[in-house]
Amino acid sequence: MQLADFIPLVTPSAGTVDVAVRLGIDLLCVTLLIRGIYYRTYRRAHLFLTYFSVNVVIFLVTYALNQVDLTLGAAFGLFAVFSMLRYRTEGISANDMTYLFLVIAIGLLMAIGGGNWVELTLLGGLVLGLTMVLEAGVLAPREIARRVRYDNIALVHAGQREALLADLTARLGVPVHRVDVQEVDFLQETARLTIYYHPEG
Repeated sequence: MQLADFIPLVTPSAGTVDVAVRLGIDLLCVTLLIRGIYYRTYRRAHLFLTYFSVNVVIFLVTYALNQVDLTLGAAFGLFAVFSMLRYRTEGISANDMTYLFLVIAIGLLMAIGGGNWVELTLLGGLVLGLTMVLEAGVLAPREIARRVRYDNIALVHAGQREALLADLTARLGVPVHRVDVQEVDFLQETARLTIYYHPEG
């Protein structure tokens, strides 16, 4: 057997190169999104495994289905199926869910998006740029929401809202500017609140 007979076995096909390039751009975009924007903004790393694994699975499944002429409608249907994911063991915030949608969308775009690697990179960069602008509070001040259990239910009264905000600000050390009362437990004399504040700096 001649050396030329082994060349087709070790030479990557056009499809292999295409999926490798697309996956590389996809992982680069998701890494910049999650490590560069999400983590720097919220300092949370417990969903890293979820974000990266969901993105890679979405990419691989969509790319494989695209080889059998996956239509745009079917792609959006797949997006809708994965978008309905809910975590029963732990509540997930709106911000965390937004980033979950973003990693799903990036996986879909990179798997079935037309164009060459430059166009795909620009498309991913557009998603990252818009996310960065929104997180930076350019269009509106960024607001952080936190859930707390509060023990002074006397201040939960509607007429004591300013005193409630001042007490929460003093206790938490953050400038609380509004609060939503979710639940009041008169037996244990506690309340479940959602507080909102703008991050300093």
